[in-house]
Amino acid sequence: MSDPRLHLHGDLRHHLIETGIAQVDGGGVGALSIRKAATQAGVSHAAPAHHFPSLTHFRTAVVTEGYRRFAASMRAEMARAELQPRPQLVAACRGYFAFASAHPGLFDLMFSTQPFVQADPEFWSAQYAAYQVLSEVSAPYGRSDPAGRRVAEMRIWSFIHGFSGLAVGKNVMFSDPAELERMIDVLVPDFATPAQA
Repeated sequence: MSDPRLHLHGDLRHHLIETGIAQVDGGGVGALSIRKAATQAGVSHAAPAHHFPSLTHFRTAVVTEGYRRFAASMRAEMARAELQPRPQLVAACRGYFAFASAHPGLFDLMFSTQPFVQADPEFWSAQYAAYQVLSEVSAPYGRSDPAGRRVAEMRIWSFIHGFSGLAVGKNVMFSDPAELERMIDVLVPDFATPAQA
């Protein structure tokens, strides 16, 4: 029987998104299903159409929430760190790794080639907020020109995304979050000191 409370104040939409996150974290990128989410919510299979007219719309909403949590995970670690370039960089990397470890399926979906509703403003806003964290912690490590900043962003992102992806893939060499700081020192030693303009 349908729970009428889920139809109030966006509760159904929120519940479906939470169910979608659980689906992909438990079963991988291909596990996302509006029909199954509706069943778990106790509503008719037609009920989600008001919020998500297609699987692509549902996927986009799930990933949008993923990016919000992703940015929040990095920001939470940064809030506990010293307000100096290297501690902020390490903290953001810790938050990145923590999110990937807690939500492996969602992490994979966010960076997959699955189709999304590219025109969705919330999707772009959430993506941009996550990118802003990377841009912020990378800025001290690039030259003052835009090209130098972009190179620093790409190097830092490549490192932490690769580390996190290997950990999510159960590679034991990359399963210990304590390794993050040591790996930064070993793999990218010039991250230890911010670049000069």
